[in-house]
Amino acid sequence: MNKGWRWVVLLLPLIAFVVLVGFLLRGLFSDPTELSSALVGKPVPQFTVPDLYQPERSHTQAVLSGEPMLLNVWATWCPTCRAEHEYLNKLAAEGVAIVGLNYKDDSRDKAVNWLNTLGDPYTVNLFDATGSVALELGVYGAPETFLIDAQGHIRYRHVGDVNERVWRGELGERYRKLRQEFAANASGEQSK
Repeated sequence: MNKGWRWVVLLLPLIAFVVLVGFLLRGLFSDPTELSSALVGKPVPQFTVPDLYQPERSHTQAVLSGEPMLLNVWATWCPTCRAEHEYLNKLAAEGVAIVGLNYKDDSRDKAVNWLNTLGDPYTVNLFDATGSVALELGVYGAPETFLIDAQGHIRYRHVGDVNERVWRGELGERYRKLRQEFAANASGEQSK
């Protein structure tokens, strides 16, 4: 083997190592709560699911339109959902519209008991026993929260719990901006 190839053979493991380290460092400093979603900017996918409290009543994606709101994916088996629940109650008390999507709970009664015990911040409760709606939304697990505009389009996705820090950051800012746009459009419609 000539000297030129010998250097290539010796440098190849070093190059592979540098590339691997670069890839791992990129992952180390990325924010796992900021997963992009192919659905941002698009309408909420079509669905029909039963109401959590009234199984004979069903809801479609139309429940996620009319005003800006949050769609919160939660489950009783999810410890992080329990941690965020008190903060969701606080947001609801402040007038934030939140729709709940109960995700893959094995028992409707368990989910209803959870809400009766911890409080119910949701204006509507959707029961997604099979996880089909969550799958259409691209949910990786609970909790996840989507910001939905008045036309039923997904504007933002947050993975993880909603807490004071998250709300004071991008999620709350985006929600307030949507509410302001909605109020301006509503007052413009009334003046016509």
